[in-house]
Amino acid sequence: MVKKGLGVLFAVFVGASVLVAGCGSSSSTQAQPSNQAQPSNQGQATEPKKEVTLKIGAAPVPHAEILEFIKPKLKEEGINLDVVILDDEGQLNPALKDNQIDANFFQHVPYLDSVKTEKGFDFVVTTKVHVEPIGFYSDKLKSKDDIKEGAKIGIPNNPSNEFRALTLLQEQGLIKLKDGLTTYEATPKDIVENPKKLEFIEAEAATLPRALPDLDGAVINTNVVLEAKIDPNSALFREGANSPYANVIVVRKGDENRDEIKKLDAALTAPEVKKFIEDKYGVAVVPAF
Repeated sequence: MVKKGLGVLFAVFVGASVLVAGCGSSSSTQAQPSNQAQPSNQGQATEPKKEVTLKIGAAPVPHAEILEFIKPKLKEEGINLDVVILDDEGQLNPALKDNQIDANFFQHVPYLDSVKTEKGFDFVVTTKVHVEPIGFYSDKLKSKDDIKEGAKIGIPNNPSNEFRALTLLQEQGLIKLKDGLTTYEATPKDIVENPKKLEFIEAEAATLPRALPDLDGAVINTNVVLEAKIDPNSALFREGANSPYANVIVVRKGDENRDEIKKLDAALTAPEVKKFIEDKYGVAVVPAF
């Protein structure tokens, strides 16, 4: 009887062991594919998106405003656009040279050409964005015909913009510059004909709007006009659409092939940016692409 009881217990024990082992094997086999796939899915979900910060030095208007407009688009492409505005725009090229910023957006090629050799800037232009047609503004005059003999005319005093202002006055038949000026540089000393004996007041471009009450008129850059809250439509005359003074993106030589710079250029010359410029600035800013 004892032996028979032990035999029954042994059989039950062995059967239960096999059953448990069988369940364990089945459970392990079913869970394995899920366990193998799970780390891959988790890795895709938790892997951080690589983001690059691109620092662009810019003039406040319209340059920085255009850059702010494309920020969301670049964010989608993994680029955090950091727009840097300095009180003195003349420091934007030194800042680029000293690696404080990755690019700048405030100048046209004639200005860059006028300073790069003297300052030792080894820069490259990557794309043209817009033209700000320089114009003639006055608090006193209603038309070009109102300019009297001996009128005081303000013009920017940096070389390239001074040439630009004098060229505009020449196009309007008010003066004539000597021939052979091929370096985008000129001063009133280069005037060979001045039938109205105009008196030229050379000043920092940013100060010209404040000087208008003391002048008969002034040739002022459009970005300065916009910053001073002057209506650009009030210009008595301005450059035409064929102006060579397109504002450009400038980088250190060798950086023009960086992926993030190429994405910046593509974003700045997209159709939606063209529409933004035309809608926001009208005649004051003209797309150059």
